[in-house]
Amino acid sequence: MRLALLALRLMVLAWLWPVTQLNSSTFANKKRHKEVYVGENNKVKHGGRVDLKMRKLDSTKSLLIKSEQLLRIEDHDFAMRPGFGGSALPVGIDVQVESIDSISEVNMDFTMTLYLRHYWQDDRLAFPSSSNKSRTFDARLVKKIWVPDVFFVHSKRSFIHDTTMENIMLRVFPDGNILYSVRITVTALCSMDFSSFPLDTQNCSLELESWWYNRLYINFILRRHIFFFMLQTYFPTMLMVMLSWVSFWIDRRAVPARVSLGITTVLTMSTIITGVSASMPQVSYVKAVDIYLWASFLFVFLSVIEYAAVNYFTTVEEMKKLKNAKIPSTFDATQAMVFDGCFHDNDIDLASFPEVSITPNTDRNTQSRNSTVSAPTEGTRLRRRNTLKYNLSFIRSNSYMIDSYSRVIFPMAYLLFNIIYWSLYA
Repeated sequence: MRLALLALRLMVLAWLWPVTQLNSSTFANKKRHKEVYVGENNKVKHGGRVDLKMRKLDSTKSLLIKSEQLLRIEDHDFAMRPGFGGSALPVGIDVQVESIDSISEVNMDFTMTLYLRHYWQDDRLAFPSSSNKSRTFDARLVKKIWVPDVFFVHSKRSFIHDTTMENIMLRVFPDGNILYSVRITVTALCSMDFSSFPLDTQNCSLELESWWYNRLYINFILRRHIFFFMLQTYFPTMLMVMLSWVSFWIDRRAVPARVSLGITTVLTMSTIITGVSASMPQVSYVKAVDIYLWASFLFVFLSVIEYAAVNYFTTVEEMKKLKNAKIPSTFDATQAMVFDGCFHDNDIDLASFPEVSITPNTDRNTQSRNSTVSAPTEGTRLRRRNTLKYNLSFIRSNSYMIDSYSRVIFPMAYLLFNIIYWSLYA
């Protein structure tokens, strides 16, 4: 009997043992999951107990409604614009220019950094709020909602600043009004007219367009400061032109001095013109700076030609004197020209030279000067002297007067040119 009772007890224990093990393992799993939940919610333990005050102060806990749930992101198809199929959606845009970084005449573009802001209303994002306060989000939420597809029409390069994170701000108001702001640097095309360069004013426009909305034009009036070009181009050019006039006061017999001065000014002007052309676009029309540089180059070039004429007439004059005079046997013309390239009047006896005939009527004029001057009889026709031919012959015979006239004509002509130039373009 005792053996039967013992066997019965063993059978009952064997039947209850799996149930007990199952209950204990389930309780341990629940406890472990609870500890994991506590760890995931950043609960702080002090001596094995959780600080519940920290849990109450943390507003990002899942006890509150998430932003996606508050704005009902999953309930709508934000690939479509608000009110799709109805009337057009008004979208407001404003631009705040932070800086104009660069303006390139060679590439005909300008670069600027700006804040581009959009305003519209999307009733799908309206949310209840007792305080009527807006909520601000970053770029992560922007990728989940509809935003206007605005782009720059003539943009060459553009990017959104992303240091330390994308410079994008999204602000949603309880009634569904939205402010979307982004910080962009854009390089846009600007069709420039350089007819008056560098005394020009350029009108550049930044054009924004959308596939669904009208085009927006933002015009920028760019006025160039002339002081930089005055220092780099105009003042050096004026000094080179004035330097070329110095040769008019140098003796006409000093060939090396006058030739070297003329060549130096011509080469300097060529360097200035080349430098200005290298920094400008290759356009098919004449610019204002080109007119000034080439006119100044013409004045410098004419000063070299002026000395060539002086030297030629001087040589012709001295050759005539040598031809009609008795040259001393001790005079060596080749040796005299070694030093300066001209004959020396001091080395030749030029006394008692006969007068060189200037016009075919020289003898007649001489007789008329020696005879008594009488009034013309009635019916006599008076002849006007050919003054131009006479003056040219006189200048050829007195070549030193070319320098005398040039000292006045060149500065006055250049002054007149500057008055006309700055009156037209300034």
